[in-house]
Amino acid sequence: MKLLEGKTALIFGVANDHSIAWGIAETMHEEGAKVALSYASEALERRVRPLAESIGTSFVENCDVTNDEEIMSLFAKAETELGSIDILVHAIAFSNLDDMLGRFKDTSRDGFHLTMDISVYSFIALARNAATLMKPGGSMLTLTHYASLKVFPQYNVMGVAKAGLEASVRYLAVDLGQDGIRVNAISAGPIRTLAASGVPGFKRMYREFDKIAPLHENITKDDIGSAAAWLCSDKAAKTTGEVLYIDSGYNILGLSVPDELM
Repeated sequence: MKLLEGKTALIFGVANDHSIAWGIAETMHEEGAKVALSYASEALERRVRPLAESIGTSFVENCDVTNDEEIMSLFAKAETELGSIDILVHAIAFSNLDDMLGRFKDTSRDGFHLTMDISVYSFIALARNAATLMKPGGSMLTLTHYASLKVFPQYNVMGVAKAGLEASVRYLAVDLGQDGIRVNAISAGPIRTLAASGVPGFKRMYREFDKIAPLHENITKDDIGSAAAWLCSDKAAKTTGEVLYIDSGYNILGLSVPDELM
């Protein structure tokens, strides 16, 4: 029997075939889950629909996660077409480039609000709606980054958002635990995605990562997909409120020094 046989997963954040969300969708499909997809804007539809078709997914919906009415409308459709869901995946984050460049003290008020709304509050909003369609044994998952705990150059307000997201995971885990629903996060190492391309300095960080991380290997979307499938399966039935690091061990380092300099 496959890991997610008989389960239905609703995944937010697919943008193209390089997306972490797509890596999760592919793996969950391979593990037997019925997959439903949501994307951020109409401009992404031409990329997402062919991906959905490739895994036999008919539920493909656009949703602006800053709009509560759109969120409620999507979940109403999900209830009609899917009945119930077992897994919610939140792979959504956004910040204006101007609020990631430069000095953190110069973060704009509007930029801070936007970053927190899309990158943090959207998970709370989706969780609230998804919980009404979940039975005990359901699982929710979001994606975070080590910048929640340590300073990464030019990550700035997004690091603060990831810290807020991880705190939200813990509070949701307690809140929804009484309903038998688990809530966790995966903290991923650098992966070449559309979202990552907008992070200042990402290319250099990616080039140096495998020289520094203990396993000396870069991370792929399939690595995240495999971890997500396990974390949302019954094999992890007693795991909630946790952040699972899939980063080749990078987070255990106190000082990052390439081998050739040691």
